[in-house]
Amino acid sequence: MYKIVVVGADGQVGRELQHSLRPLGELHLLNRHCLDLSQPDTIAGVLGPLQPHIIVNAAAYTAVDKAESEPDLARTINAVAPAQLAKVARSLDAQLMHISTDYVFDGTKGSPYLPSDPTHPTSVYGQSKRDGEREIQANCDRHWILRTAWVYGSYGKSNFVKTMLRLGAERAEVKVVADQIGSPTWASSIAETIAALIRTLEGQPAPSGIYHFTNSGVASWYDFAIAIFEEARCLGIPLKIEQVLPISTADYPTPAKRPHYSVLSLQDITPVLGQPPLHWRSALRLMLKEYQALM
Repeated sequence: MYKIVVVGADGQVGRELQHSLRPLGELHLLNRHCLDLSQPDTIAGVLGPLQPHIIVNAAAYTAVDKAESEPDLARTINAVAPAQLAKVARSLDAQLMHISTDYVFDGTKGSPYLPSDPTHPTSVYGQSKRDGEREIQANCDRHWILRTAWVYGSYGKSNFVKTMLRLGAERAEVKVVADQIGSPTWASSIAETIAALIRTLEGQPAPSGIYHFTNSGVASWYDFAIAIFEEARCLGIPLKIEQVLPISTADYPTPAKRPHYSVLSLQDITPVLGQPPLHWRSALRLMLKEYQALM
């Protein structure tokens, strides 16, 4: 049985990791009150005494637009702190799992991004996450970096699904961007994938490096919104929404530039999972059932 530390245990993915990792060993769940990544100098003092075999970093600065006005804080949490986590993992001979993002790419490729593709972030958030990846690669040989995208879940802070459900309950009409393309990804699916990677340690470990994981399939934010309302109605979740209007990115300017195309190739992670990832629409349906049960 492994001794596993989860950093960011109260977040969307962190809450799901509490379920997926519990069968694998002794869990130490660290939220921001236990370990604040904005204070990287405290990391060694917190993790050292725990002597973990595996460190899972599910914490990050994720306020994409706010990062444009808080670049130093974003870099501290997303790059400086992961560097410290990597150094601690190396000193303990622990495996480090780190979650990264599609925002390390500029979204101009037009076909699914491979882990080996050159990064070219166009936002402060993306740059800070890219720098965090590089720090981990430089400071810890035993690492997995899992890039994902369009994350949502029943727990944690607000996300696109929760926002759409709130707006759909309040309004008859919403406008949603239709020219950004990606793969909506349920936090539970990410947590199960992390558990699958950890299980490889029992036999032939998955090689260190970068992996891409999302739920399978492709959608625009507009497609995603339509699906949310359709699935919510099937479950009897109260909605006032009557019309969803597609708009362009130019119609909805934001401080941080978003990738127009952020589909990630799943070819490297599929053999680890033993099957293709769950389709995003099926994952959405399961999440909404879970969310409804928690309401």
